[in-house]
Amino acid sequence: MRKVNAKEIERAVEKLYARVNLSLPSDVLKELSKARKKERSSAAKNVLNILLENAAIAKKESIPICQDTGLAVIFIEVGQDVHVSGANIKEAVSRGVKKAVKNAYLRASVVKDPLGRINTKDNTPAITHIDIVPGNKIKISVMAKGGGSENMSALKMLKPSDGIQGVIDFVVDTVKNAGPNPCPPIVVGVGIGGNFEKCAYIAKRSLLRPIGKHNPDKNIAKLEKVLLKKINSLRIGPSGFGGRTTCLAVNIETLPCHIASMPVAVNIECHAHRHAEAAI
Repeated sequence: MRKVNAKEIERAVEKLYARVNLSLPSDVLKELSKARKKERSSAAKNVLNILLENAAIAKKESIPICQDTGLAVIFIEVGQDVHVSGANIKEAVSRGVKKAVKNAYLRASVVKDPLGRINTKDNTPAITHIDIVPGNKIKISVMAKGGGSENMSALKMLKPSDGIQGVIDFVVDTVKNAGPNPCPPIVVGVGIGGNFEKCAYIAKRSLLRPIGKHNPDKNIAKLEKVLLKKINSLRIGPSGFGGRTTCLAVNIETLPCHIASMPVAVNIECHAHRHAEAAI
């Protein structure tokens, strides 16, 4: 049995949460650069230039990419042969987020009471998902999820008879209705199957997959490509100014579900697709 002190988790989360807010990941930068080369619209190209320039300044000056430094969403895979000592894992995660907010000067974006709207002043508690997996390591994946894109997400309990076309229509309509609000070009995570809450979970988890890496199931990968093409044909474009690039990627995850159900969740991510991971 391998022993890991919770302080290691705390330090890893602090480092990752600060990093994702100060430096866009390489897959996002690469895709934004590719989109700029393909764009024919001068307005769209100008927006992409600004986004890339903003990312470069944020990294150089160690300042947040966006004023909305996001709700911390943490996925942790704990090897079954690991014993974590010193503190509860969720407590360690929130302590790491709290330190990142203070030391990297990130905005506090969490309210304790959703109705009373009282700010916790340190962006905690983090949303933490923990899975037990084989092995003796701990994998930590961090997302900083902005409110503007999260607000445009949706879930629908489709009928099995709605089929693939029903899924396509729901996903495309969700993006169409969102318009420029989620700060496109966006990344779209889609969960199909499971049940009401699980399809939302896998939709968000799918966003951890690097841009350009498709679902290993060839039929699902084909659907990802179909949806990407249809979403980009909406011509919403960067920041809603039109153009070819409304969406950078569509990532789909699926799960078995009840014979009478077909839940589908759409989780939209803004152009600042802030994600990073590390292993302990």
